[in-house]
Amino acid sequence: MSETIINTGAAPRRGYALGMVLMGSVAISFAGVLVRMIETADALQINFYRAVAQMGFVLLVLVVQHRSNVLSKIMAVGLPGVFGGLALAGASICYMESITTTTVANTLFLLSAIPLVTALLARLFLGERLQRATLIAMGVAASGILVMLGESFGGGSLYGNVMGLVTVFGFSTFAVIVRKHRDLDMMPSLLVSTAALIIVAYIVKGGDMAVSGHDIVICAVWGVFLIGLANWTFIIASRHLEAAEVTFFMLLEFAVGPLWVWLIIGETTTVWTLVGGALVIGSVSVRAALQIHQGHRARRRPMPIGSP
Repeated sequence: MSETIINTGAAPRRGYALGMVLMGSVAISFAGVLVRMIETADALQINFYRAVAQMGFVLLVLVVQHRSNVLSKIMAVGLPGVFGGLALAGASICYMESITTTTVANTLFLLSAIPLVTALLARLFLGERLQRATLIAMGVAASGILVMLGESFGGGSLYGNVMGLVTVFGFSTFAVIVRKHRDLDMMPSLLVSTAALIIVAYIVKGGDMAVSGHDIVICAVWGVFLIGLANWTFIIASRHLEAAEVTFFMLLEFAVGPLWVWLIIGETTTVWTLVGGALVIGSVSVRAALQIHQGHRARRRPMPIGSP
């Protein structure tokens, strides 16, 4: 009987990674609370100051990581980084339009479909195979989205929901570009995204960026801690966790975000939004759980020493 290989160092690394992704998900789930705490700034002004704060954080991280080579690292991202950054900027603009014109629950429940839309786009443009479980999850999630959109025609915010859907495709496009160019460090693409947000907001607003100090602080906290640090934790976690595991914990943001807004701000949502949201989050959760289970089964298979 052959001996088996046992990796005793994997568990501590996985535990650390799980803690990081959990921390990031909880942090970013407070975004809805922050946007409801804004006093006078509109969606474009929020994006402007949020992007300024995020750009500063990203530049700091890049300088610390690469020091004198930081400029070459930024330039190395090339056209993929530019297109990815522009897709991310478009998604950010639509996200803010959505969350400021409909309930936080509507926006976050729609965004929970990002993993499924990413899988669909990866199939169309990268030729990645779609498993049966993913196809079923897509169908269930689509029904949930239709429930939420259908409610819009009955008096809800159709514009906010449509902007939420566009946001989904924007983020998914960025994810597919990153997946296509795995050899590139795509963090500099965040500079493209933030620069685009700053320029668009400034031009459309005609330079009118006058908001209260309270709003600037809220946007700064959002840009640095909720976006910057959360993305950093996900990057670290992705080195030690499977993609399905990261997706599973990211769903925490979409599930508890509406809860924080209800508890702290008092914002409620409708029964049909909850039904549609449950269908979307439930389908993605089951898909991620099945992928995690399959990964665990594969890891448990003993590998004889000396096997190729």
